[in-house]
Amino acid sequence: MSEEREERMLDLLCKQTLEGLTHAEQSELSEIEASGLGGIDAHSLEYTAAGISTLGVSSDDKLPDHLKVKILDAADEHFAGKTPVRSTPVVQTKTPIWAWLGWATAAAVSLLLVANIWVSRSTYTTAGISKTPTPSPEKLSPTQMREKFMASVPSAEMVKAEWGKGNMPGLAIAGDVVWSDKMQEGYMRFKNLPKNDTNAYTYQLWIFDETQNEKTPIDGGTFDVNADDEIVVPIDARLKARGAKAFAITMEKPGGVVVSDRKQVPAIASVKPNQA
Repeated sequence: MSEEREERMLDLLCKQTLEGLTHAEQSELSEIEASGLGGIDAHSLEYTAAGISTLGVSSDDKLPDHLKVKILDAADEHFAGKTPVRSTPVVQTKTPIWAWLGWATAAAVSLLLVANIWVSRSTYTTAGISKTPTPSPEKLSPTQMREKFMASVPSAEMVKAEWGKGNMPGLAIAGDVVWSDKMQEGYMRFKNLPKNDTNAYTYQLWIFDETQNEKTPIDGGTFDVNADDEIVVPIDARLKARGAKAFAITMEKPGGVVVSDRKQVPAIASVKPNQA
């Protein structure tokens, strides 16, 4: 077989393994094979190329239709008319130089197949298979958290009270407090609550409800004020509150206290009967 026909046969075998041949190409390959393989083991080359083409393929990947048909046809041909044969002594013979050249050509083609398959798979992964990291959800501000709370909690399950004067004259604190027993969640909204010196004192919320003695209301958490505008503060109740009747803000030492003497109460929010 001429060198050009050998190269053409190798091209057709590679294409047959990777993507299949047209009717005309299949006829051309059959004609070349019928004229003699020139020392190249066509089936070995085809199996090698097929094995290389499956490198990195997941066990869940679908077998290409043309390869499935080829395997079934090859199986029928291989097992048809098979009969046991007696083993014969192996006779060592020298391998003709043209056979070694054929295998060298096959190895070179196999390396080209590896490179082609590697590039194809890398491109495919980059184009559509690689997962894009899911962005983390944006953290809501206290104001946004309150808006979400107000929109999701039914009015029948929500307690709302307006801030009024405490025992500290000269303060005109406005705003409100909203709370849900079911959600155990609530928010305080303030206007005109003075900024505090965090080294001197902090603000602390107290919840008066139906379960606690009035002398020991529920600790609703401490907070600081560092802005002159309206502020929203989430309630951090240390115990479950049931049937809230009033909310009070006191000024305490940094870190807060377990029981307040209530000497400095900037604001109180009493729950009216129709607000409970």
